[in-house]
Parts: sequence; structure tokens; C-alpha cells
Amino acid sequence: MEAQASPPAELLSGAEQFWHDEGLPALEEFIRIPALSPDFDPEWERNGYLMAAAEHIRGWADRQGLDDATAEILRLPGLTPVVVVDVPAFPVARESTRPTLLYGHLDKQPPAGPWHLGAGPFEPTRTGDALYGRGAADDGYAVFAALGALRLLREQGHRHGRCVILVEASEESMSAHLAPYLDDARFQSLVGPAGPGLAICLDSGSPTYDRLWVTTSMRGHAVATVRVDVLAEEAHSGGWGGVVPDSYRLVRQLLSRIEDEHTGRILVDECYAEVPPYRVAELEALARDGGPAALGRVPRLPGAPTDPAPSGAELVRLLRAQTWEPALAVTGAGGLPAVADGGSVIRPFTTLKLSIRLAPSADPERASDALRTALTTNPPAGARVTFELLNLGAGFDAPRRADWLDKAITDASHHYFGLPAAAVGRGGTNPFLSTMRARFPDAQILATGVLGPGSNAHAPDEMLHLPTAHKLTACVAHILGAVP
Repeated sequence: MEAQASPPAELLSGAEQFWHDEGLPALEEFIRIPALSPDFDPEWERNGYLMAAAEHIRGWADRQGLDDATAEILRLPGLTPVVVVDVPAFPVARESTRPTLLYGHLDKQPPAGPWHLGAGPFEPTRTGDALYGRGAADDGYAVFAALGALRLLREQGHRHGRCVILVEASEESMSAHLAPYLDDARFQSLVGPAGPGLAICLDSGSPTYDRLWVTTSMRGHAVATVRVDVLAEEAHSGGWGGVVPDSYRLVRQLLSRIEDEHTGRILVDECYAEVPPYRVAELEALARDGGPAALGRVPRLPGAPTDPAPSGAELVRLLRAQTWEPALAVTGAGGLPAVADGGSVIRPFTTLKLSIRLAPSADPERASDALRTALTTNPPAGARVTFELLNLGAGFDAPRRADWLDKAITDASHHYFGLPAAAVGRGGTNPFLSTMRARFPDAQILATGVLGPGSNAHAPDEMLHLPTAHKLTACVAHILGAVP
């Protein structure tokens, strides 16, 4: 059988029908499960929500009419579950030597504040082309899209090679529980000694919804706390202010060692990496073809002044800063009371939680060591400074695409979106991608997804753009049908 035995329009209409009949109801049930990632639910095992989400996915997979497929939940002691679905080649006579691995995750970010659109984070709400709910786009849709794509291929007479779908439950915690499963004998038996020939990660996104976007790089990530202690207990600020240093002032000084507070530029060389010339060319093409929309939409304050839309070299600079340069965000604080509870005291300590994005090909171990040294050497004013690394993830720089995959991506975008495919770097982190790149260096890797304008991943009002889910499902089916 040929990979394109029926017109592309039939594959797209089939994807739309699949989502209407099967995918959307299953995804809505998934949204209702508050399956927070272990970093956000220390009692995840007792609460059972991650396991409930895994059981929901396994049960749904078993009902998809792929009689020769097997879906199972893998459990290792103390680790979040993993769902694997093994789908043999179709027709049976076509069995490629290396399977295709399709990846998604079932763990979720917390609600992150009040929701204004829809009924709340764990109550799915459809409004026009949008489905609101936590985990809709990041990344609950992925397993339904992957199995839906395989169903479509079979129902419409297309061939496909053997596929293994992997759904983990710790991605939002830097995939802290994933590696032991990749080493587990059961998973190894599924992917074989050579590993997958193609890995498709559906946990990425795009600046627009008008074409198939391929993620070519993602930044690394270091999450740490820095704590500054100045006193054994609180002291009256009237008696000791001006004598005892304020711990917040000292932690500000420390941050200035790793970040220029005026420009935001990171001052630690180990957090950087050289940008390859072909990635610079991609940034220039993205700026030229995508315009300011390529940066995404910033939720500015109402009435706040806005700068002119960037273009040309300035837009390229911003895109480079967004995807290939390090950045710091302070994401939490300890030792600071609520505003209403603050008294006239010098507090004994201040703790800040830091999120440091690293260049895609920076060595995360060297970067974290350099950050630790910069923050803890020669503490100011005799303070005690403690640095604790919480999470560390490598970045991702995609391998060059094989000709067959490049053609399949190009054709799929034209067929189902009506525009050429495009490449984009992403500022976030996906540990699965860096893991696949390191473990299977000769595998082809395709990263794409539905996290586009207004998708609000990790923020209130997370949204799945349904037409994009339909088109992406058809694209995935097309690419799976083209695997040699």
C-alpha cells in the first residue's frame, strides 16, 4: 500500500470526525482529573490522580479498535506511572526494523491563579474553536492525537510501521521519573536495542496556527533556591536597622553577580553556547516570514505604553534572546510574610527560587556549578549563603532532518494547513527531547505541538485550539505513513 492511498482532504475530514466522536470527549474527561505533577503534589501517590489519568488513557486506548495493539501501565517503586501503547505495523507484513516513538505526558501544572475563561482548570469548557482546561494543550491532547492518527491510517487503507506511544507523568517536574523507565527491560523490549528510528514529541508549539511548525531547539533549565541568613531570630528594625544588614538587600546583591539588573543579561558564561549558522538562518527566516507575531503575544497591562513592533535586525535579536540566550526569573520567595502580616522587624533570612533558562547546547552541569560558585563565593556582610539545586535539564538542538522526513513535513503542512512548514526555536525546556538526542543520536526527532497564541500553558485559561488539533492529527498520520 502507498502512504497516500486517498486524497489528503479525506484524512483531514477523518481527523475532524475522530476528534468530534472520540478524541474530544476523552480529553474532556482527562481535564477533569487534577493530575498535578509531583513537584506540585508531594502526596501524588496517596492522592492517586496521576494513576487515575493513566488508567483513563489506558482504558480509552483499549477501546480504539486496534485489536493487535496493547496498552499497559508501567509502575516502578516510588515513581509516577508511565503508559505505553504498542501498535504493530499495518499491514502485518510491513514490519520496520526500528519503531517510531510518539511522546506525550499526562501530568499537569497547578491552576496558577484565577481562571477567567471557562469554568475553571478542571472543568472542560468549549467556546467556539477553543477548549479550556488544565492539560488540554499541555499535553493531554497528545496521546489522543497519536492514537487517532494511527486509527485514521488503518481506516483509510494507509500503511504504517510499528509505533510505540509513551505517556509519562513527571514532565512538568523536569521528567524526574522518566529515565528509569527508559532503562526498564519492558520499555527496552518495545523499542529494541537500536532504539526508535523516529521520535515524535507532541509537547511543543508555534507562534501561529496557520502552518505546521517544527521545533528545532529548546533551552535548558536550572531551578534552584538561594538563601541568605543574617540572624538567628528576628530583630526590631528600630533598634538594629542600619547595623544588621537586611537579608533581602544581600540577596539582591547576589543576583547582580549572575544577572545585569539593568538589561537582564546573564553574566555567567557557562550558561551560553554558540548559535550554529544554520540556526541563525532559521531565526532570520522566522523574522522575515513571521514578523512580530513570531515572538508571541505578551499579556501587557491595560493602558501600558507599547513599543513599536520590532522588525529586521531587532526582531532577530529578540528571537535569539528568546530561544538561544539564557534568562533568569524569580519564581518564588521564602522568609517574607504576606504584606498584611509584615511587621517592623529585620527578618532572619530570605530565600528566592530561581528559574534560569540555559542555551540549548550549554552544558547544564557546568552551568549549575558556575551559578553555585558565583552566588556562594565571598558572601556579603558575613551572611550565610546556601544554594540548592532543585532541577536541572539539558537543552535540545535538533538533528538535521533526513530527506524523507523533510519531504513528509513539507507535504503535510501544504496538504492540511495550506502553507509551507516552518522552523522555530522555543524558549522552554523538554527533557524528553534532550534525552532522546543523547540516547539515540542517530534517530530522527520531530518536535511539534499545539501550544500557540492564547494557549496559556502553565498559566490560567489554558486553551486547546481545536482546528489545529485536527490538522496536526492529520499531519502526524501523514508523517507516520511516510516512514520508510
